[in-house]
Amino acid sequence: MTFDFSAVLVLLTAVSGTIWGVWVWLLAPRRRTAEEAETEEPLLVEYARSFFPIFLIVLILRSFIAEPFRIPSGSMMPTLLVGDFILVNKYEYGIRLPVLNTKIIDIGAPQRGDIVVFRYPEDPSIPYIKRIVAIPGDHVVYKDKKLWINGKLQPQKYLGRYLGIGSGAMMTGAEERLERLDGKEHRILIMPGRPTVNVDTVVPSGHYFAMGDNRDNSRDSRYWGFVPDENLIGHAFMIWMNWDSKAGGIDFGRIGTFLQ
Repeated sequence: MTFDFSAVLVLLTAVSGTIWGVWVWLLAPRRRTAEEAETEEPLLVEYARSFFPIFLIVLILRSFIAEPFRIPSGSMMPTLLVGDFILVNKYEYGIRLPVLNTKIIDIGAPQRGDIVVFRYPEDPSIPYIKRIVAIPGDHVVYKDKKLWINGKLQPQKYLGRYLGIGSGAMMTGAEERLERLDGKEHRILIMPGRPTVNVDTVVPSGHYFAMGDNRDNSRDSRYWGFVPDENLIGHAFMIWMNWDSKAGGIDFGRIGTFLQ
């Protein structure tokens, strides 16, 4: 069973707020006799009054401002490493209701090159993170480990052989390349001798084509299709912590790194 923290947070906020509200507006006024005026509020109400503002603030921040996630795999290497803790902007792609995930205010949409967290289309309870490489209406071709968008090859520059550390050591020896996508540059990893999946498709309306930067070690839109707009969670913008036990623990050099 997948733990749904958002649902638990909504429930705690609702329950604590209801208990406190019922006491303040219904029960407390009825106890205002001379003897009961000095009676302390029940322990349950005291807890509800204390925790309700905390639950509410965390719910608002996490649902509408920013939400933390941890990177569990190497599919976005070298941009994101196993053990990175990232912050995701929750309002850039529209304001959505927690749990229901219904968009109520349309603010913006992902652009080519954005690193996006979304609910995995084949199992929406699982959050995924990939880079958006094509937006609605784009003709995307991935062939021979190179990317074409609307007939234009996205240039790649060879940087050298990659040296992985910790949980990413298995990618040592991969080719590290600098790819320019719609004017934005980011690093990718390529394993020259490893088979790849070729794609030639057009992105439908309301969907996006996403790929991992670790091109030969990423299960992405090449395998399971497009990311629906309703599955979007937010735009990953910063690494706020890194912990990889296989690399010796905290990597202070990655803390505060803004993503591109």
